[in-house]
Amino acid sequence: MARVVLVGNLAQLTGGVAEFHLSATSVKQLYRQLTELHPALESHLKDGVAVAIDGQIYQDALFEPIGPDSEVFLLPQIAGGLLGERGGPAHVSG
Repeated sequence: MARVVLVGNLAQLTGGVAEFHLSATSVKQLYRQLTELHPALESHLKDGVAVAIDGQIYQDALFEPIGPDSEVFLLPQIAGGLLGERGGPAHVSG
């Protein structure tokens, strides 16, 4: 079974449990299994999390395969900074 690790505040939604061993063979199936165990995760998984499978990070990972010996890390979204007019970093003066 794949080792699944919740990073950051995601573990707060599971009563502090940060690691699972699940039989999911895709990220979509993994999300289903996690929300069956911990319904509070559902909205966060739908809003989007970064998924790292065996060291490779995916932003749109829903159909990525998960092997039986895979390590999967789910990372919460991180709010970005300000964007300037052309989409680059904004310059903030104080």
